[in-house]
Amino acid sequence: MPVSPSSSAQAAREALAVRLGHLMRDAGINGRELSRRCGWDKAKTSRILGAKAAPSDADIRTWCTACNAEDQAADLVATARAVDSMYLEWRRQHRAGMRRAQEDVLARNAAARTCRAYVSNVIPGFFQTADYAEALMRSITDFQGTPDDIPEAVAARLARSRFLYEGDHRFVVLIEEWVLRTRIGTPATMAGQLQHLLTVMPLPSVSLGIIPLGVPRTVWPLEAFYLYDDRHTVVETLTAGINVRQPRELADYAKAFKGLAQMAVHGDAARTLIRAAADAVG
Repeated sequence: MPVSPSSSAQAAREALAVRLGHLMRDAGINGRELSRRCGWDKAKTSRILGAKAAPSDADIRTWCTACNAEDQAADLVATARAVDSMYLEWRRQHRAGMRRAQEDVLARNAAARTCRAYVSNVIPGFFQTADYAEALMRSITDFQGTPDDIPEAVAARLARSRFLYEGDHRFVVLIEEWVLRTRIGTPATMAGQLQHLLTVMPLPSVSLGIIPLGVPRTVWPLEAFYLYDDRHTVVETLTAGINVRQPRELADYAKAFKGLAQMAVHGDAARTLIRAAADAVG
């Protein structure tokens, strides 16, 4: 089972640091000499070698020059960029507002034939109503202190829902029951969102399961995660979206999803839980 959703990103950062360390030692120099040749403080070298700081493209090129290994710069820059894309801090993604990040997810959904989603926090974006999405994004923007482009971001998020109706897409979704009872926005907003879940449930592209409160757990509650065609998983934490592509970890998330699915109810039993949550809204 997944233990740390950031393990892939951290392991990749450490692997890059190891490669840079090998370059330095192959050149027959130590950290102090490398720092002198690069023209920066030795503490920066220590942070890079300890995978505590991510080197910029320019840092890597300077490092390679200092080690007489300019021919390896392009490959190392490409590696560093791949590492950087594994761990995407929300504030960094939202520094100009949320619209761009929503468009990126739209493209991801468009490219995937099957999306398996386990959600333990909020209703997934492709099932959200406009009012629910607006209320949620408002709270996120307020928390992060990022620019407010909520109308544009909501429109980009709602565009994902078209894949429920178009093309050869499949959405297999597991929602913890407490998500249904976690109020986002006004009572009317939440009631509308729950009714919308009932509306999309019968779609041929949708399989929706609810994990009931009190069910004996064979898999503990996890961070929300989305598996795209068994090639890519996105894990959502408070501070970042983490891209997992390492086969062993992908297998762990697939195994976790299978275990969670065995605890879920579907069909009429799931509808009963959704209706009960809607009744509780009042």
